[in-house]
Amino acid sequence: MAGHSKWANIKRQKARVDAVKGKIFAKLSRQMIVAARTGIPDPEGNFQLRTAIEKAKAAGIPNENIERAIAKGAGKLGAGDSWESIRYEGYGPGGVAIIIEALTDNRNRTAADLRAALSKYGGNLGETGCVSWMFQQKGVCILRGAVDEDALLEASLEGGAESYELTEDEEEGEGAEVFTDVANLENLSKTLKEKGFNVSESEVRWIPGNTLEVTDPMQARSLMKLMDALEDLDDVQNVTANFDMADELMSVSMA
Repeated sequence: MAGHSKWANIKRQKARVDAVKGKIFAKLSRQMIVAARTGIPDPEGNFQLRTAIEKAKAAGIPNENIERAIAKGAGKLGAGDSWESIRYEGYGPGGVAIIIEALTDNRNRTAADLRAALSKYGGNLGETGCVSWMFQQKGVCILRGAVDEDALLEASLEGGAESYELTEDEEEGEGAEVFTDVANLENLSKTLKEKGFNVSESEVRWIPGNTLEVTDPMQARSLMKLMDALEDLDDVQNVTANFDMADELMSVSMA
């Protein structure tokens, strides 16, 4: 999985900006509601809900908001909206492949909003399957803090991991990302925690098999504006793309 982490870095930088704007509160609340509705409303027995709660706490969502979302998902605060999970696929400027994951109660509205955003920034919505073949879906455990690589290798093997990569972030410091089959994510997360590692987040991630290098500043700015426009949509939960760009160009494009 070497070389996969650049898009994850882009996502982390964007997440920090979005957290400041408060844009992620509604999305994470919706994740918790859906997780509580599709499984049991107890995080101890619902891994999807547990990871959604961990993300919510990391984003600074107050406990009362978390409890309210779980209660809504459990049906204690009325039936609520009937959201369904749906994946959209398409292309950005320059033929960049894009996967968009949404939770929606109105497919027509969501598709229309996505088409408008993509069209505005030189992209287009495609058919299901048009780009997903370029990606692999993997479970990822994100570790924070200094990592003993020998201990990580041993724990990764015991937990059924496929690979790992040590990381370093200017704001969050040292860490690692450990990859596994999606079905094994809960087991891997549990094993790593039992071995004393600080698992800050467990998630399912689309990882591109190859990336398109973006060097043109205009294309870079259009792509980042498109990512923002897509993620600003209420129904959109996650956006993944297969482009790569230098850190300096990314920073300028996100300004």
